[in-house]
Amino acid sequence: MAESDYADGQLQLEATSESCWQLWQAVRAKRPLVHCITNFVSMDIMANVLLAAGCSPAMAHSLDEVESFIAISSALLVNMGTLSPDWVAAKKLAAKKAVQLGKPWVLDPVGCGATAVRTASCLELLSCGPTVVRGNASEVLALAGAAGSGVRGVDSTAASSDALEAAKALASKHGCIVAVSGAVDYVTDGRRVVAVCNGHELLTLITAAGCSLTALIAAFLAAVPPPDHLLATAHALAVFGLAAEEGLKLTPRPGPGSLRVALMDCLHLMSKEAVLAGARIGVLVS
Repeated sequence: MAESDYADGQLQLEATSESCWQLWQAVRAKRPLVHCITNFVSMDIMANVLLAAGCSPAMAHSLDEVESFIAISSALLVNMGTLSPDWVAAKKLAAKKAVQLGKPWVLDPVGCGATAVRTASCLELLSCGPTVVRGNASEVLALAGAAGSGVRGVDSTAASSDALEAAKALASKHGCIVAVSGAVDYVTDGRRVVAVCNGHELLTLITAAGCSLTALIAAFLAAVPPPDHLLATAHALAVFGLAAEEGLKLTPRPGPGSLRVALMDCLHLMSKEAVLAGARIGVLVS
């Protein structure tokens, strides 16, 4: 597949490192504007991750302007970290506008299951029709259970594999893609499942690393048509995780602080050789 195929919109993604590189090039060529409605904790690292990836971030959450920003954006990220009433209203308005305009949007159900209010707010946004839902195992289990997908209970120590059936049920019921982050990341549309084995446990010690990953997923979605959104999500997970792996190679005494910086450097400098050798993506057979 030639790199120009992506620029021309002729995409046929596969779960391969070569396909991952091609899409990464497409994202950097398109430089999508990603509208992020997120929490204050994540704004800095999220914006810088998007910039390192060659994208343009917009951190606009005013109810008065979110519709205008959606109109000029390539994709939307809705992060449920902040639940102030005006923010929730802006998130719902932005999500509905994105759907109306046919633009992809990603829901990050931060802390779903922690409180009744938080879970209810996540359900409200889920009803707005996200393209992708990305959360950890506990969040996906909680969201699936609250959404009536036949899943009960939330275990804060759950592995990503523990939430796979919940993710499939959630994706099938709501017609979206669900990504579960963990030691192994899983991405499903309810039928197909893709596993991604990139990343490092130190990412869990960097606040808002997951939030930034979700923003990168939004950027990847902006570069492909809907039929390719499943694999685009998986490729975003692979690139982000690989950047962490490459970053650790640059750090003689690795810790969360040095990895935070190295992560952005390696996203910015990611080479074809690194992606072809390091992206670990595979389609699971049910």
